Amino acid sequence: MWLSRQMRPGAAVPGAELGVTSISGGQAGVVTRGEARKLPVYGPGGYVWQPASGGSVLVIKGGTGGEETCVAGAKQAAAPEGFAPGEVFIHAGGGSVYLKNDGTVEVRGGRVKLTGRVDIEGELYINGAPYSPCRC
Repeated sequence: MWLSRQMRPGAAVPGAELGVTSISGGQAGVVTRGEARKLPVYGPGGYVWQPASGGSVLVIKGGTGGEETCVAGAKQAAAPEGFAPGEVFIHAGGGSVYLKNDGTVEVRGGRVKLTGRVDIEGELYINGAPYSPCRC
């Protein structure tokens, strides 16, 4: 009983903190109260994202002393070849949408269904060739 009175609870560890990425990529470095490196990056299912350096991220802390940390979300799939920080790649069931830093939008799928009005500004390429409507 005397021993239980002598033991004091440790300092509370927050369950989540806002941090700033110091190293971009799939295993990020993040500065919160100190810097943590090689943190796994998680995102919603089918969504691949790599935080860019200097960006704000949510860091989730777990374990008994908050020693297990990650950048929040669901475990990501592999990024496409040439994927750069700041780009967005969404995929599911063989279809994908890839938003590139240069403004390019790539939409791929075995079957692409567009409903409603679709406005396209700029050049349209189909299977790598510029689209030219039939003037029949």
